[in-house]
Amino acid sequence: MSTLLKNVYDKKYINTLSSEVKKYYSKFNQDKFIKEIFNTEWKNMELKERLHHISRTLGHNLPKDYSKALKIITQIAPKFGGYAGMFAPAFVELYGLSEKNKDQFWQQSLDALKELTKYSSSEFAIRPFIQEKPKEVMAILQEWSQDSNEHVRRLSSEGCRPRLPWATALESFKKKPSLILPILNNLKSDSSEYVRRSVANNINDISKDHTKVALDMASRWVGQSADTDRLIKHGLRTLLKAGAPGALKLFGYLTPKQLKIKVVNFKSQKKVKLGHDLKIEGQIETLKPSKVRLEFGLYFLRKNGEHNLKVFKINEKQYAKGKHLINKTYSFKKISTRKYYRGQHFVSLIINGVEVKKISFELY
Repeated sequence: MSTLLKNVYDKKYINTLSSEVKKYYSKFNQDKFIKEIFNTEWKNMELKERLHHISRTLGHNLPKDYSKALKIITQIAPKFGGYAGMFAPAFVELYGLSEKNKDQFWQQSLDALKELTKYSSSEFAIRPFIQEKPKEVMAILQEWSQDSNEHVRRLSSEGCRPRLPWATALESFKKKPSLILPILNNLKSDSSEYVRRSVANNINDISKDHTKVALDMASRWVGQSADTDRLIKHGLRTLLKAGAPGALKLFGYLTPKQLKIKVVNFKSQKKVKLGHDLKIEGQIETLKPSKVRLEFGLYFLRKNGEHNLKVFKINEKQYAKGKHLINKTYSFKKISTRKYYRGQHFVSLIINGVEVKKISFELY
């Protein structure tokens, strides 16, 4: 059985953290800190709750002078990387925006987030600062987008994503993403795939609220390099899945009608038992060499009796003239991320964003 991620914060981790703090702050009471960490609520805390609990407890045991405490946090940060190490940027988020600190230590807090992101990530911690002063912080992030460190450059994009997962949405950017665009433009040809992937995810976020903005940006960038084209394609993935004509056209996908693709005998079982596989079969016939994005859609029955469509890729390639078999399976084994309900479902075949066939089956 795999270990829960929240259990990375075990006694060894907290003892190591305590010892590291002691190196830079001789008055640090290690026993008191450890006792406060492993309080009566600790066992029931989830990952993010534990992370913020560590940050708060550090705040209770470090110097009351925020500037001095922040210096200690930045000194210990190199020893604690990955997601677990995000307690350090979280410390800045929790204490840097207090009424007492936010004006006096504003720049010092941002400088700390820039440094701390090199070891874990400040993508969550930077967001309240953006919400507090959007124009000022976005101007700083634009500067960071040209930094020599790839982690800092990534933060400039990842931190301002309108819909960053597991974070509070930046509602003002969902409404108007104009402050984000210069940063993405700076990073579109970044040497780091790690950075370019963040740019793609930011574009994908924008596309969900502003299709035209995302497509206009992509149309200006397309064809500049293979890396940038991959970035754009990943960034427009939601639009491509939805069969948005502008996104499909950008990558040279014609409609099935324009290509004159025939679908032959698309089928699945009539009944599938919960826990077993749905088998999808069929054949397409291309009358000429064709660039094809082949997907299948599953209309999952919901508790309220409605259906929710999810699209899954089969393949995407240049098809030669002729007949081509389709063989795909989908497992209805129980998973934690999706609840299955017995009853009528539908499966469809999608070619270049257009649903061309749809049939029903029963999950029992």
